[in-house]
Amino acid sequence: MSNFLYLFRGGDENFNQLSQEEKQAHMQVWGQWMGGLKEKGQLLDGLPLGMDGKVVHNRGEVITNGPFAEGAEMVGGYLIVSAKDLDEAVEISKGCPIFDYEGSNVEVREILSMEEH
Repeated sequence: MSNFLYLFRGGDENFNQLSQEEKQAHMQVWGQWMGGLKEKGQLLDGLPLGMDGKVVHNRGEVITNGPFAEGAEMVGGYLIVSAKDLDEAVEISKGCPIFDYEGSNVEVREILSMEEH
């Protein structure tokens, strides 16, 4: 088994247009999906990310304000999952609720150990 990072991009504009009740219902869908992964031992960690942030360049010589990309490309959260290989990690990601609100993508990347790099 290996660990994989899911980076979630997009969908915020559509999500923010929902009523409070619709947002709560959608967050329950996320909770159910993540709960199912946790029950299977596949979910290791994951949280949404705040909209504010900074980007540090050149060891702090230049610091710019976020967000860091256009809305469709903004990273909104992450998960770390365990899967036997990249193909299984991709298959798991297909059930992600981000696609319900036109999230642009889930980037799936294997997390390597320092010895592997």
